[in-house]
Amino acid sequence: MSFMSVPPLRAPQALVDPFGRRVTYLRLSVTDRCDLRCVYCMKEDMTFLPRKEVLTLDELDRLASAFIRQGVTKLRITGGEPLVRRDVMDLFRSLSRHLRSGALAELTLTTNGSQLARHADELAACGVRRINVSLDSLDRARYAAITRGGRLDAVLDGVAAARAAGIVVKVNTVALRGGNEDEVEGLVRWCHERGMDITLIEVMPLGETGEDRTDQFLSLADVRRRLAARFTLTDLPLRTGGPARYVHVEETGGRIGFITPLTHNFCESCNRVRVTCTGTLFMCLGQAGAVDLRAPLRASSDDAALSEAIAGAIAAKPRGHDFVIDRGRPAALARHMSVTGG
Repeated sequence: MSFMSVPPLRAPQALVDPFGRRVTYLRLSVTDRCDLRCVYCMKEDMTFLPRKEVLTLDELDRLASAFIRQGVTKLRITGGEPLVRRDVMDLFRSLSRHLRSGALAELTLTTNGSQLARHADELAACGVRRINVSLDSLDRARYAAITRGGRLDAVLDGVAAARAAGIVVKVNTVALRGGNEDEVEGLVRWCHERGMDITLIEVMPLGETGEDRTDQFLSLADVRRRLAARFTLTDLPLRTGGPARYVHVEETGGRIGFITPLTHNFCESCNRVRVTCTGTLFMCLGQAGAVDLRAPLRASSDDAALSEAIAGAIAAKPRGHDFVIDRGRPAALARHMSVTGG
């Protein structure tokens, strides 16, 4: 099936899990590949999936459309690094039809920003209004060390290009003990001076990275206490569809989000699922349970079996995860974040 011959969507059928949570948010990975090797995310000598195992852009479009048909209203394109996927903008152009029809409320992506400068205008033309950019340091040498070779200037150029195109940028920063903890206040000020929110994230025990996460882990409860000594923080009821809890910073007028999978489990209101670039649906980031959607996707041009598989998976969605980081303890799950989708 080509992008030009997609069928119209039928009326949405709500996806509701066993705990009464309506799933309206899909994070869809288009590749496990990335042009960076962040120390908390993957090994330096990563082996990526054979290309034949990865869904085609047509298949990704069909799969996303099936979720939208069943009530998903927010679609985030992830990776790996989604913008390294060849011809990925064809997928954005095709999926934008769901924005025009009103079936989809938001089409967005998470990116490391390295390729953003050359794609920002076209993303905006496709209806992308908000993006998340991963940025863990504003020091060039430190950024290169954390990403194992990344260029900070390329990311900053990408952020500037996105903002110039009218896209709202939110910065995601993984808090790293001994890595960037002394920069958190500076990152907050830098973002807020530019009208951007920042979300701080705890290290997650997914996949082996060649580093000891016990040494990397920094509790955001501790980070918040340090920030509260410098800023006036007020809790906000704001929810953007993700797991972050937000505070308003009186001195800067901006917002800080906290994603705390270890110190404060964020599962009670989970409304999202993840699908890998191979078509594997993970109902929970921190659980091994998964459903293969590639088989029904490829078995027939009719989406009946695919839709049934999606509904069955949501019916088995667990209550939540239980991440733990202990010295010497292996990763909670063998798969890397780049496989699941950021």
